Amino acid sequence: MAQGGPRTRVELRLSCRNLKDKDVLSKSDPMVVLYIQNRFKSSTWDENSRTERIKNSLNPDFTKVIELDYAFEDVQKLKFSVYDIDNESSTLEDDDFLGSVECTLGEIVSGSPYTKPLIRKGKESGTIIINAEEQSSIQNTLELKFIGQGLDKKDLFGKSDPYLEFSKQNSDHTFTVVHRTEVMKNTLHPEWPMFTISSNTLCNSDESRNILVRCYDWDADGAHDLIGEFTTTLGEISAASRGKKELEWKLINPKKKEKKKNYTNSGTIRLKSVKISRHYSFLDYIMGGCQMNFTVGIDFTASNGDPRHASSLHYNNPYSPNEYVRALRAVGEVCQDYDTDKLFPALGFGAQISGKVSHEFALNGNPTNPYCLGIQGVVDAYQQALQSVKLYGPTNMSPIIRHVSRFAEAAAARGDQQNYFILLILTDGEITDMAEIKDAIIKASHLPMSIIIVGVGGCSFQMMVELDADEGRLRLNNEVAERDIVQFVPFRKYASSTPFELAKVVLAEVPKQLTDYMKLKGILPRNIPQQ
Repeated sequence: MAQGGPRTRVELRLSCRNLKDKDVLSKSDPMVVLYIQNRFKSSTWDENSRTERIKNSLNPDFTKVIELDYAFEDVQKLKFSVYDIDNESSTLEDDDFLGSVECTLGEIVSGSPYTKPLIRKGKESGTIIINAEEQSSIQNTLELKFIGQGLDKKDLFGKSDPYLEFSKQNSDHTFTVVHRTEVMKNTLHPEWPMFTISSNTLCNSDESRNILVRCYDWDADGAHDLIGEFTTTLGEISAASRGKKELEWKLINPKKKEKKKNYTNSGTIRLKSVKISRHYSFLDYIMGGCQMNFTVGIDFTASNGDPRHASSLHYNNPYSPNEYVRALRAVGEVCQDYDTDKLFPALGFGAQISGKVSHEFALNGNPTNPYCLGIQGVVDAYQQALQSVKLYGPTNMSPIIRHVSRFAEAAAARGDQQNYFILLILTDGEITDMAEIKDAIIKASHLPMSIIIVGVGGCSFQMMVELDADEGRLRLNNEVAERDIVQFVPFRKYASSTPFELAKVVLAEVPKQLTDYMKLKGILPRNIPQQ
């Protein structure tokens, strides 16, 4: 993106209509992937983000918002590709391609809602609808809990399986879906779990803008039945919050109302509790003095290949840095700007040292002081370690995760609330201590900590995708992570991209993970003027 010009943060919300059905016994399970044209290589499209997958739908309305920086003077070329997702793999090679469209961000913001046909093999294959809106600078967080009473019975052999769908009103008075609650099975008196949503997402923080709430009976085939609907506003919800009152709305089914003379409603929805609080941004915490503590963990297992051979992932080519060094520099050079002392612990795992395998050793050879000065210091220590240790195995990452967790736990215990820890793990293979890693991550999810895993080489990394837990919080037996703290990125996907683009993808989730933790623990940024 061009530097120096004015930037505006915009939200894109996506819908598709009349997609092709690629599944034999059910409808397609679509997901949209956004690519941005590489600024330095126009033939390359870099993946930016993905929507959620919606099962059994040829007319999906995606709730996951895509946020982009918009600059008037910059031509930002985008490509939206739709896939039918039939498995849990993060790769798209084994999924059916349903169609794509190329455009610029300028075309979208000037023509919202932007509606164009999806093209597959030169033919139209459905339609994509993109609604764009500038983000409001005002943003609060709402915690909402709804209950239903006396809902209509929709299922033949049971009651109903109700869920709520929230839509915000667009400038053309149409509505775009922004949130869906969980489905409550077989009940006419549901009590949905409390959920958190930002005022920007709900209505762009406009207190008078209509919010459409629909209650559906969920069906496995995707043909969900409308029970009823109502409209409200942020202003109405805010008034209830200030007065500590409950709100109640009657669900109206338009078709039933038109057909039945004595029709009153299809049940009621009550807002049982609401809490509205100020949303603090990542920059609020950073400018308030929050320190980012960056630690590196590098895979020294034998599967990387002999470092003396050019085929090794650890081969030190003076003219072309290996993937470990490229990933380390791309991510580390961003993180070091937020660490005042520029001293980074650098650890290795999977090597044999003095005849014993270690999964937690200092790259600089000093276990009592594993710190390296700057990212170049980490690179130097890594390359020196390759000369003094023997690559071995297995690939056990849990010791390094627990190592950083101890520091994060100690900071939290002593009340040092303005410290956050980032662990970057660079690895080439499938892990061998999966249960221990899950346990370590679940425990770390309660701490001020994020874990970034970059996979180098050609491995499938299927276990890493599971740890990323994009489809829900990580679980192990009866234990559930308090929040999502892991981001996994395969390096090969961005091998032809610039270090800037790689770092952007790798670090994309860290700001939200930090603010989620601070909010969860009730920690406010320092030196923030009260409004």
